[in-house]
Amino acid sequence: MKHLTSALLQVVDEVPALIAKLPQAGEFAHFALNSIGDAVICTDIAGNISFLNAAAEKMTGWPMREAKGKPGTEVLQILDSRSRQAIADPMEQAIESNQTGHLPLDTVLVRRDGTTVQVEDSAAPIHDRDGQVTGAIIVLRDVSQARTLVLQMAHSAQHDALTGLPNRTLLNDRINKAIAISTRHHRKTAVLFLDLDNFKHINDSLGHHVGDRLLQSVARRLVECVRGGDTVSRLGGDEFVVLLAEVESMDEAASAATRMLRAVASVHSLDHHELQVTTSIGVSFFPADGEDAEALIMNADTAMYQAKENGRQRFQFYEPTMNIRAVERQALELGLRGALAGREFELHYQPKVNLATRAVVGAEALLRWTHPVRGSVTPREFIPVAESCGLIQQIGAWVLRQACAQAQAWRGAGLPAITMAVNVSANEFRDETYLENLLATLAETGLDPNSLELELTESVMINRVESTISILKSLRDKGVKVVVDDFGTGYSSLSYLRNFPVSAIKIDQSFVRQIGTEGEDSAMVTAVIGMARSLNLRVVAEGVETQEQLRFLRYHRCDEAQGHYFGWPVIPLKFASLLKAGGLALPPIVPGKAARLPAGL
Repeated sequence: MKHLTSALLQVVDEVPALIAKLPQAGEFAHFALNSIGDAVICTDIAGNISFLNAAAEKMTGWPMREAKGKPGTEVLQILDSRSRQAIADPMEQAIESNQTGHLPLDTVLVRRDGTTVQVEDSAAPIHDRDGQVTGAIIVLRDVSQARTLVLQMAHSAQHDALTGLPNRTLLNDRINKAIAISTRHHRKTAVLFLDLDNFKHINDSLGHHVGDRLLQSVARRLVECVRGGDTVSRLGGDEFVVLLAEVESMDEAASAATRMLRAVASVHSLDHHELQVTTSIGVSFFPADGEDAEALIMNADTAMYQAKENGRQRFQFYEPTMNIRAVERQALELGLRGALAGREFELHYQPKVNLATRAVVGAEALLRWTHPVRGSVTPREFIPVAESCGLIQQIGAWVLRQACAQAQAWRGAGLPAITMAVNVSANEFRDETYLENLLATLAETGLDPNSLELELTESVMINRVESTISILKSLRDKGVKVVVDDFGTGYSSLSYLRNFPVSAIKIDQSFVRQIGTEGEDSAMVTAVIGMARSLNLRVVAEGVETQEQLRFLRYHRCDEAQGHYFGWPVIPLKFASLLKAGGLALPPIVPGKAARLPAGL
């Protein structure tokens, strides 16, 4: 800009003399000035317009023939873009100071029609050959697009591109400002960390376009849940952070979290899809849970993970002891990532027994992890971590392959044919490639599909019902059996059992353990067995530990059972010994009064 202005000033300084002595050179100067893209305007010593080039005519809306001779302040109305106050005439200042000057930043030119354009300029005096000031020249450049681009870049640097919400950079700044205000006013600042439950499945199954639309819908709903002075931010993926500035109590944050849970859980109508998603929320407070933005976000994140472990779709306040669990969780996640490669996993097999013949008719594959330092880690400890960090699909695929290969190996050794039961998590079953991978595993191991049983919980089956039914029918057509696991603890509807092509139900061990008590769980077991028989479904009781429970189940004609009464999960070699024996050496059932059975049974 400065180089261009200097060149223009040199040309303009010579224009009067050139016009007087060399008309052809004067025409050339006018032609040159009309050819450039910036607006060039000249005034005489009195401040009246003497020249406008073509760009100046377009920018100001004033033709040269009408502008010439008018006061420069009439043609050039320049305002401060923020205050809208008039700026001192830069050409008049150039004449008075006899030096080049510039407009302040953020100025606008008011066109003849009243519209405005953002400009920057360089104004300088015009001299004759004797060095006397004869007028002034100003070069104006339209910087509207450039400033818009700068603003867009500044906005992009602080906002999420998908939702338009503040990003982590702007969030941190606002949290720290809120902390300063809360300190002065002796109030709390609350930070809420939100993570959508099972968003990855929606994103993977319906596509990123639908996933993005869902994130935008969630963002709008969260904004509607907070006050004008609060901040809703997206950190990335399906993670959001909400800043509640100046809250008076924990109850105020709890109310906001409850509103968010409800708002997110309501149906989202997007691109002909009716989607439901839930969220889990962790809450931290200044000053109790952190003295800066980083600590508050980190501790709210820790509390959010605890909310997920407690069942999801809920909020959880941060507690200092959660950091210990968070470190433990991170250690487990790191260990899990090396467990597959390090061959630290193994399968144990628990027998399923036919209660009429006492023969072992099946095995349930149960995953065991022996950590090189920690030793044995229970599934209750590591399975939730595997699900939350996305490793459950890889682990589940390994379990399926190992179990199928083992069942085929027993059959190849001439042992009695049994079914192999494998548990399937929600994340595995919802993977769009699950069915394809399962069939590939059967083909790879050579196991007859009729020998495989998949155990799915009720909650897995009732989510995305149409898709679930389609997959279950495909499995049934291939010969794979499906068992409803932990029946009685979830939806437990007769209608869905009629609709889903399942072959058996497993009575949850929590009901089996209560057999013989004065509660209603014995009646629950009886009812489940009766319902299953009416639908021609096998009934398997899990968690059988006492002879009393066994007597009750046999009396009510439960088909199969498993539990410590029949044997603990064992390594493949020991399970092979059970199969060779042809059954279990169970103690005889003696008469008893428990469970109010008929005398002598």
